Parts: sequence; C-alpha cells; structure tokens
Amino acid sequence: MHHLATLSPRLGRLRIPVSRDQAALLLAAANQVFLGIDIWLAHSISQSITPGEMIPIVFGPVAGLLLLVAGLIAVRARPAAAMFANVVFLASAVVGIAGVVLHLQRAGLPAGALAERLSTRLLVWGPPFLGPLMFVLIALWGISAAWVEDPADSGILRIVGRVRIRLPLAKTQVYFLLTGAAAMIATISAVFDHARTGWQNANLWIPTVVGLFAALICWVMAVLRRPSRSDLIVYAVTMFALIVTGLVGAWLHFSDNLTSRGVVVAERFIRGAPIMGPLLFANVGAFGLIALMNPVERGAAGDEAVGEVIGATVDG
Repeated sequence: MHHLATLSPRLGRLRIPVSRDQAALLLAAANQVFLGIDIWLAHSISQSITPGEMIPIVFGPVAGLLLLVAGLIAVRARPAAAMFANVVFLASAVVGIAGVVLHLQRAGLPAGALAERLSTRLLVWGPPFLGPLMFVLIALWGISAAWVEDPADSGILRIVGRVRIRLPLAKTQVYFLLTGAAAMIATISAVFDHARTGWQNANLWIPTVVGLFAALICWVMAVLRRPSRSDLIVYAVTMFALIVTGLVGAWLHFSDNLTSRGVVVAERFIRGAPIMGPLLFANVGAFGLIALMNPVERGAAGDEAVGEVIGATVDG
C-alpha cells in the first residue's frame, strides 16, 4: 500500500489522471518557467539587464517548453524522452551552480581574504546567493522522476532495454530528501531577505519556523522506510502548512507593495517585497504532497522483469 492510501483509503482509491513521476515532471516544467519570471523581476531592479543575467531568464521558459516536449515524446518512447529531459535538467544544474557563484562574487568585496570579502551583512544585502540553487534542485527532482523505478520503491531505475541502475535509496526517499532540501533553501533565503527589515515584524518568524520544521520532517520521513499513518499525517499537515505559509506570504508581500491608497505601482513591485519569493514555500509543499502518490508507474510493473543491475545485485 502506498503512502497516500495509508494516509486515507479514500484518497488511495482516487483515479488521478497522471502518475507520480508525470506530476513531478509537470511541476518541474512549471517551475522552470516561473523561475525565469522571478529572476526577470529580480534582475529588473538594476534597470539594465546584462547578457549574462539574461541567461536564466531565457533558460527558464525554454527549459519548461522543452520538458513539455519531452512529455509528448514519452507517450511513445519513454527512454528517449528521459534522455532528452536529462539533458535539459543537467543544463539547469549548470545554470544554477553558475548563478550561485556569480551571486557570491557580486555580494563579496572585490579584493582581500575570503573571510573579509564575504560577511553576513554583505550576503544579506547582496544578490540572493541561494536562489539559483532551485535550478539545481529542480534538476535533481526531474532526473529522479524521468526514469521509471521498477519495481516501485526498490531504488532500481530502468534505463534502456535491460539496463538497470540501483540507487542507495528508493525514489520516494529521494523525493523526501529533495523536498527537505528545498524547504531549507526557501527558509534560509527568507531569513536573509527578512533580515533587511531588522525583524521588526514578529510575523516574519513564521516562515522561518515552518520551513525549518518542514525540512526536519522531510528528512525524518526519508529515514523511515515504512512510516506509520500518524507519521504521514504529520508530514501531510506540514506540507499544507508550507502551502498556506507561501500563499499568505505572497498576499502580504503584495499588500506591502501597494501605495497607501491601494494603488499598484510597477516600480514598487520590482524594488519592494518579492511577490514570488513566498510562493517558493507553496511550491515545496506541492512537491512534498506529490511524493505521497502511488509510486507504481503505469505499464512498468512486470515489464522487462529481468535486467542488468549496475552497481549492485538485485535482492531476491
């Protein structure tokens, strides 16, 4: 019985039109598009976007479109689609890592020892150095979802033909780990963003507490091979708390950017509280809920049952 059915037998009987991996890939594609939009808003502060700053802005929507194309290819040829998608995700990881390096360079002083060039104050007021890591996390999530795990929750990925790769963890556990990492990145990013206000509003601590708790719960779930129903309830409630925190935060950021008369001024939304920043919490919660879905991929069970396992012997 999969986690969603353990959580609620009624939910387990729901006919969901997409599999868990398909849902993860769809959300990954949407994330690429929204990351491009979010970065465009952030880079617009300078009113002069450099060619280098345009790379993630263009890459996000293009990557999202290419992933949708990969989804169409998967209808007829899943291995080919997985390879195509993996190329996109690897490019996403490169863009993310390059973004982290460039943001740290922009935040630091131009010369001096490393300890002197980077300080907490410089990181608070500099470009969000953890923001680009979302490209990397989306890549890891997408690469995990692109390959069929057969049998489900075995950690054995079916690559091409009879070739198999055995991972040290089941795919569901990998999803929990990545969701926890995303929650931690969202939390640390919010801490640095809110530090600019001097923590004058006590409500700013809410996303910090919720995010840290969510990361901890996700990592505990990754360790539990067979979590109980009470464990799953705590996890699901925590994911919904992330979603609510993100939606409420987005509304508060929107309200904060309005003028005293409630008028929308584009400049305030570019330079003020980032509207899409809190939505990262909601996004992480959505990924976390997807991890509870049935891990059995349509058409995977029993297909090519005997294969070559790379890196380990499949237990009987």
